Amino acid sequence: MVISLDFELVWGVRDRYPPGGGAYRQNLLGVRQAVPRLLSLFQEFEIAATWATVGALFARSREELRRFAPAELPPYENARLRVESEPIGDDEASDPLHFAPTLLRQIRAVPDQEIGTHTFYHAHALERGQTRAAFAADLASAVSIAERDGIRLRSIVFPRNQVNPEYFDLLGEAGLTAFRGNPRRWMYSGEPGGRPITLARRAGRLADTYTGPAPQVASWRRVPQRGGLCDVPASRFLRPYTPRLRRLDPLRRRRIRHELQAAAVGHGIYHLWWHPHNFGAHLEENVAFLRGVLEDFARCRQRHGMRSLSMGEVAEAARATARRPSGTEDS
Repeated sequence: MVISLDFELVWGVRDRYPPGGGAYRQNLLGVRQAVPRLLSLFQEFEIAATWATVGALFARSREELRRFAPAELPPYENARLRVESEPIGDDEASDPLHFAPTLLRQIRAVPDQEIGTHTFYHAHALERGQTRAAFAADLASAVSIAERDGIRLRSIVFPRNQVNPEYFDLLGEAGLTAFRGNPRRWMYSGEPGGRPITLARRAGRLADTYTGPAPQVASWRRVPQRGGLCDVPASRFLRPYTPRLRRLDPLRRRRIRHELQAAAVGHGIYHLWWHPHNFGAHLEENVAFLRGVLEDFARCRQRHGMRSLSMGEVAEAARATARRPSGTEDS
């Protein structure tokens, strides 16, 4: 089992809400309570997780943010994605939506937590106006600010899941070895040009949360890619608690349980992902649901030897297996 979290705060929703988070502000502020609760659960169940973090969240001040900022910014056609005019406070105390160094310290203090990257400025790899040079500059800034804290980035989650194969070489040049690919179903494929997700795709994803034709479990054979990168594909978005859909939660839980069991029995990879701000509202209900999922995982670990690995650890294991002489059996 793999868990990855897109840790972005307001950087990931700037184009969807007014400055300060608007109607979503409480979810974003709720991350301050959600992160410690998630870490407590991960520690209790001995869970490895990858926190794909927007690089700007590492900054301790506005001045430091500017010092590490990319040398080149993409001229997005969608002006709401541009960061040049983003209103930013002085530091984490005055602006808890743009800075998060204290939360990052909490994450690093818990065993088996990997800090990955979600790019420096939540860069959209398929958005109109994005360029290779700007994306490379963004990655360089993300790597640099992480190194300032002694962190070597190995894993990346493309913002909005806009996986762009044309940038894979840039990932390798930045020292990254793993990325989170999309499930191989029509409703999860990336929208070219950064177009909004269609209503049909949204409906398909919602339906797939509760029922579907087959478990979304990845084979280890899919992980290694040409050029040395590893695709640790997503299996399921852990949809947050919604009061109007609460009666369907038993179906949601059963769907995940069956997929976990399929991965455990079939020696595959089951990759859950979500954002910490998804738990920013209805925290108790979301934590209770996740506890149930982790209890299901604990049974798979006990009965079938299932492991919990970060994205970086999956890439490391897959690459090690690929280097073995032919005929060598997996352990």
